[in-house]
Order: sequence, then structure tokens, then C-alpha cells
Amino acid sequence: MKVPLLDLKPQYRALKRELDAALLRVSESQYFILGPEVKTLEAATAAYSGCKFGIGISSGTDALLIALMALDIGAGDEVLTSPYTFFATAGTIARVGARPVFVDIEPGTFNISPEALEKFIASQCETRAGALINRTTGGRVRSIMPVHLYGQMADMTRIQEIAKRHGLSIIEDAAQAIGSEDAKGRRACSIGDIGCLSFFPTKNLGAFGDAGACVTNDEKLAAKMMKLRVHGMEPKYFHELIGGNFRLDEIQAAVLNVKLPHLDAWSSARQRNAAFYDAAFKAANLGARVVTPPPAPRGSRHIYNQYCIRAERRDELRAHLGKQDVGAEIYYPLALHMQQCFSYLGHKPEDFPESLRASRETLALPIYPELEEAQLRYVVDCIIGFYGR
Repeated sequence: MKVPLLDLKPQYRALKRELDAALLRVSESQYFILGPEVKTLEAATAAYSGCKFGIGISSGTDALLIALMALDIGAGDEVLTSPYTFFATAGTIARVGARPVFVDIEPGTFNISPEALEKFIASQCETRAGALINRTTGGRVRSIMPVHLYGQMADMTRIQEIAKRHGLSIIEDAAQAIGSEDAKGRRACSIGDIGCLSFFPTKNLGAFGDAGACVTNDEKLAAKMMKLRVHGMEPKYFHELIGGNFRLDEIQAAVLNVKLPHLDAWSSARQRNAAFYDAAFKAANLGARVVTPPPAPRGSRHIYNQYCIRAERRDELRAHLGKQDVGAEIYYPLALHMQQCFSYLGHKPEDFPESLRASRETLALPIYPELEEAQLRYVVDCIIGFYGR
């Protein structure tokens, strides 16, 4: 049996008529950039995320970048974030000239640890003239960028309290978490100053190429981001700001407008698949050799962009699964604090032990909505077979 990590073809086949019609509609209109499809998507994405304003952006990476720009974060500033995430999180901070400051993750959720945030601020920072200053670097700490990793929200209640206490903005990196909720029923992106979404094709809500969005409840920030995405231009050929080309095209918006109404059903299917894995691994009694994701807090909503286990002999297990035609992926094999491009930050591997451990132990299993129970059973049986050898 073949079980790929992700297969997008069943989703396309189910929506082929609608998707093809949407693409044809854009072709016939010859309106390709920031047109009616983008406007429709912006309103729908904002509403879905519990926000007032949506801004279509060219990619999830550019959504993070424009959020930093809108908050005037740049040289001399620092942003607190996680070292266990996709590169774009810290990469965009560095691109605006600011310094990414890493704090460790929670071992269960893999999200940024509020305790680690508190500890860093208490031990490394002081307030001078109303600004939070990193005593080691002299940089001004301006923002927190929590990542809602794998489809589960970070502890935004505590993060929000920390940010408010120290006068910090919050940029929510929800590239993997559209539609996730915390125990208070708040959606990802609705709590911070700006929320950032990715519609990369492999995401729960995926376009036919690169696409993203920012959402916010702040009208002034929304207006500023709309300027920034067109080179800071308003009106045409007059530039109040230096922005960039971060525009979302009509084709991607049209595809996403077709898919968005189905997102809740797809998320429910991912939750069903995760529940099957949870029960099957529990019944297999593999002990510490396979540790499944802990249950999401009661009342919250985990959308399982990935289903990541901690696995003993992880790399050997992945190779074994590959031989059995089961797709599996390592997110992320080298934590950001050890990436060569961030060597100037001067970190050692053990500086963030939970991030280091996660990079060595985690393995993502197939979780996409169209998986059949027989395929899920096969994945579990292959893993049981590996540890039974």
C-alpha cells in the first residue's frame, strides 16, 4: 500500500468543476492583480479569523515581512520568537534589519514557552525610558512573534499578558493554523496586532502557488499594509512609504475562494485521522518509543496541519517507512539557532534544549483529509513492525 505524506489530487478532483470555472472566470476577465477575487477573499479570510480587516499578500513569508514593516520594526530592534519553526519566522525579522531573539518551546505543543519568555525578560532585560532593553545587546525589544505550530495555538492568554506588561506588539505567525482556536474560542490571528497566514499549496487551505494574507482589527495598520504591499504607493505613482511588491494575484484568490467554504470539513477530517492515530498507538502499547501529540486543551481547536510524533530512532524509522511506501517528514531537522546564517547570534545547540530535542525526535505522519482508514492502519502497522523487529 502507498501512503504519501500528502496527496492534493483527491481534493482537486472533488472540486475540479468549481476550480476550473474560477480559473476560466479570471482568464476571461483579464483582471489579474488585486481585483474582485482578492477583495472577496480578504473579507472572507478576515471574518473566518475573527478579524475586521484582511489584506491579501503574495506569500506567507511576505505576510510576516509586511507585518514587521507596518509596525516599524527595523535596525536596533529585537523580536522574541521560537527557534523551532520554519525559517521565514526568524528570516523576516533579520530581513528588516532587526535581531531575532530566540526563547525555547514547550515540549508538548512545540509552541513558544511563556515561561521562557518571562525568564528571558526577567533575567536579560530592563526598562529604560519606557523601552524594554536587552542588557546584553543593547537592542530594544519591540515585539513577540509566537508561532502556532502544526495547527495548535500558542498560549496567547499568557503571551498577551506579557506583551501588555512590557509594551510589546504581537505578530501571530499562523502559517500552519488557520481556523485554530484557543480554549476561550478565539481564533488564531485575532489576538495580536497582526496575524499572518500562508496559503502555500501544502497548507490546510492551499492555493495553486504562493499566496498569503495578513489580518488585523486595527484599521490604521490595515491601511498601512495595503500601501506597503504596492511599494508604499497611494495614489498611483506617489509614495509616502517604502514598501514592496507583496500583491496577491487573482488566480490564487479565486482558487482560495472556492476552497475556503470546505476548510472546516477538511479540518474535521484531519481531527478524525489524528484521533485514529491516537487510539491506535495507545492500543499498540509502544511506550516511550512513540509519543503522540498531547490532547489539545479542552474547548480549543487543533487543526492538525501536521501530526507529529516523537519517535525513538527517528531517522531509522523514517527510512523504514520510506521502504514501505509511507511518506514521513522531519519538521525541523536543524533548529534555527543552529542555522549557519544565524551564527552571528552566537548560540550553542544546548541553549534551547527543548527545541534541540524536538529537532532530533519529531516525525510528521500523513494526516491529510482524504486518507482512508486502511491507509492510517497501514501507517501504524508499519511503525509497530519497525519497533517489533
